[in-house]
Amino acid sequence: MDMQIPQPLLQIARPPRPDSMPGGLEHFFSEQLSARYDVASRSLWIRWTPRPRPSFNPALLRALDQCAQFIRTDQGHIRVAQNPIDCAPDLAEGELDPLPIEYTVLASGVPGTFNLGGDLDLFVRLIEARDRASLVEYGSACVHVLYQNYSAHGLPITTISLVQGECLGGGFEAALSSDIVVAEKNARFGFPEILFNLFPGMGAYSFLARRVGQKVTEHLISTGRTHSADDMLQMGVIDHVTEAGQGEAEVAALIRRQSRSRNGLSGIARVRRRVNPVSLRELLDVVDLWADCALGLSNRDLRLMQRLVARQNEINSGQHVH
Repeated sequence: MDMQIPQPLLQIARPPRPDSMPGGLEHFFSEQLSARYDVASRSLWIRWTPRPRPSFNPALLRALDQCAQFIRTDQGHIRVAQNPIDCAPDLAEGELDPLPIEYTVLASGVPGTFNLGGDLDLFVRLIEARDRASLVEYGSACVHVLYQNYSAHGLPITTISLVQGECLGGGFEAALSSDIVVAEKNARFGFPEILFNLFPGMGAYSFLARRVGQKVTEHLISTGRTHSADDMLQMGVIDHVTEAGQGEAEVAALIRRQSRSRNGLSGIARVRRRVNPVSLRELLDVVDLWADCALGLSNRDLRLMQRLVARQNEINSGQHVH
């Protein structure tokens, strides 16, 4: 399986879409990933629209890595045309003003689904082929992407996940990698991996244990149950819950509330990562354990996994992308 990261795509500045916030500027990393910079809040809104299923396929992982490279390229700054509406790809360097990225927001462009997790169809094929190396390669690509978000790209950035709809498996892990998790009331969270005799191996235990401790972590991972946003808020897993359809407005309001204290709050996040850190080495070691566990699945377990793939296909076929 080719997991090599290609050269970064040429970033072309485009006018905001009609449904974008005023003053925004959007960058396209692939057909599955875009990032829109909002000048007013100095935030980068990163949206994925995975195909054929709302899960983390290798192409989406490559695009997410490119996005992380893009964020780090100018030390957390983005060059925005002085008049975003009039911007064009042939603008001269002198016509662009560097502005800081103070927040990144992970969100989905798939209605009703944040993310359903790992590429289960790929998992089945690799397990049947006994291809441990490719399983590890896929898992490593996942945790590298999540670690970049968890570590705020090594910059004074506050990372936010906005969860709207289903947030399962690796999607839940991705949400947990952010400093702040905001969810709409109709969001649902869970780790279904135990239902096919596996465990979530791309950061679930590491991120959850730092948030809520061992007991709650193992309960969430070992039961396979789904939970409401209110349940997650009560357990301390997520940070804010808002009404359905109000997620973007809630994140924008949160950023405004934090604006006067952003430097101190960003410092607190850095202290938290220093005092109770999740290391990349830890995440990669868990991927190794996950790959070994995956190769121990029975044919019955794989059939259950394939049923979940079929369900993901059904969910995706019944939706359209924004």
